[in-house]
Amino acid sequence: MPDTADTQAFLTRAIAAGRGEVPADLVIRNARLFSVMDGSVTDTDIAIVGNRIVGTHAHYRGEREIDAGGRMVVPGFIDTHLHVESSLVTPLEFDRCVLPHGVTTAICDPHEIANVLGVEGIRYFLDASERMVMDLRVNLSSCVPATAFETAGARLEIGDLEPLRSHPQVIGLAEFMNFPGVLNRDPAVIAKLAAFQEGHIDGHAPLVTGLDLNGYLAARIRTDHEATTAQEAREKLAKGMSVLIREGSVSKDLEALAEILTPDTASFVCLCTDDRNPLDIAEEGHLDSMIRRLIARGARPQDAYRAASWSAAMAFGLRDRGLVAPGWRADLVLLDDLEECHVHSVIAAGRPVDDAAFAGRAPLAPVGLTSVHLRKISAEDFRVPADAANERAVIGVVPGRIITERLSRSLPVEAGAVAADPAQDVAKVAVVERHGRTGGIGRGFVSGFGLTRGAIASSVGHDSHNICVVGVDDAAMAIAVNRIADLQGGFVVADETGVTAELALPVAGLMSVEPFETVRHALEELRAAARALGCTLDEPFLQVAFLPLPVIPHLKITDKGMFDVDRFALLDS
Repeated sequence: MPDTADTQAFLTRAIAAGRGEVPADLVIRNARLFSVMDGSVTDTDIAIVGNRIVGTHAHYRGEREIDAGGRMVVPGFIDTHLHVESSLVTPLEFDRCVLPHGVTTAICDPHEIANVLGVEGIRYFLDASERMVMDLRVNLSSCVPATAFETAGARLEIGDLEPLRSHPQVIGLAEFMNFPGVLNRDPAVIAKLAAFQEGHIDGHAPLVTGLDLNGYLAARIRTDHEATTAQEAREKLAKGMSVLIREGSVSKDLEALAEILTPDTASFVCLCTDDRNPLDIAEEGHLDSMIRRLIARGARPQDAYRAASWSAAMAFGLRDRGLVAPGWRADLVLLDDLEECHVHSVIAAGRPVDDAAFAGRAPLAPVGLTSVHLRKISAEDFRVPADAANERAVIGVVPGRIITERLSRSLPVEAGAVAADPAQDVAKVAVVERHGRTGGIGRGFVSGFGLTRGAIASSVGHDSHNICVVGVDDAAMAIAVNRIADLQGGFVVADETGVTAELALPVAGLMSVEPFETVRHALEELRAAARALGCTLDEPFLQVAFLPLPVIPHLKITDKGMFDVDRFALLDS
């Protein structure tokens, strides 16, 4: 509706169709409308004009009619926080992969590509949002880089973000993960918060409680997806936050947080995936899987579906969607089974989602195809010189969580260097700066991968996306890192003989240019190759990718060295 005359013409037709005086553009006949407010079910037609619902609880005529066959109809799902880059495919492929699961709106933070390409990366996502069938909304990346203790490919200050605020797909400021900067009133942080006081500011406050949480919320930060216990979530709810229950490929918090979704809280609880790859989407689903599991764990269907739609829309100011009712955006999901959340078909902005809908999108050229700048790496680059004490700090990986444990292990010394020790499940970990800025390499040790030989490496390394490699063989680690440089980004598994599996991710070193089906198959091969090295993790590559994240407790590693998140300092400083 670009101008007043068009808006008036649309409203005139919408009102007439709603009254049944003229045929609607589209009518869903023989539907069973499920209310996310009270759980009632109504047999009805649903009339749509353009992208708007104009009639329910009545019978209608339409220029086009679809027989729902008695299926339940619920509002389209809204993923309230995700990084499209973590799907490992481009935004247009993400659209094709996820929309059939009922996700008609996704709120993304292009934080990953912004850390590599800066404003160019955010503009790439904004351009993509204008072409997608799904409504992709963008929160502007607030923390690039996340901290001063890692080397990113770009830096974004408030002056870089201001020109992007007026784009119609922008909601507000993305997850403010630099919570120490908020609490310490860093001037650059305060400048960003001040500029977005009248808009939405998304939160990121893992284990922040008490007076620190009060101080963080005083900046008018309203939402958080980092709660990992019901106790933490309840404090945040009590202090006015909307809590986003997260279930991604690595961060799996649904089991711990399911109990907080009750009739009393459902309007203040939302759902998100944060980071989820195509293999997990194929095997388990997306938000449809979360809804199914929440209901199985005792949530009332209306509470689970409300969290996935109306509550999400209200939390992020999207007041045109979240209900199946006249005057609301025509985002609908037709279900074969309500409690199992079996999606039959999807209507997005009044248009049935089918192959033709995706085929009609304008193409979008990839960006950042030469973002990996790296010298040749050798096994010697991963040598850790021994000192008088061979007791070493070790990162403890916790499956299903990105929060780590702080461990200490006595490690063997070989030829004057501290070595990995597979017998104790301790591997080496290194982060290699790949943006061509410092050439730094941070070295340390990690437990929890189960590797008995070889190495696995990734150019996805939250949040600055340097190359992270875990291995028990220095030569294999070098092979894996050098192959990533050849691919201009990707996942690689290597042993002493060479590369055994790989996935190229040349779009900023984060995303594939291939269809999501191809990426899914490559992930299957990579998992098998990692298991052949002894790896015991279900999702080893995203687990590797989160080892450098210096804003998630407790012990991490960056290109500058081992990092103590609790002290917010490098370990040896």
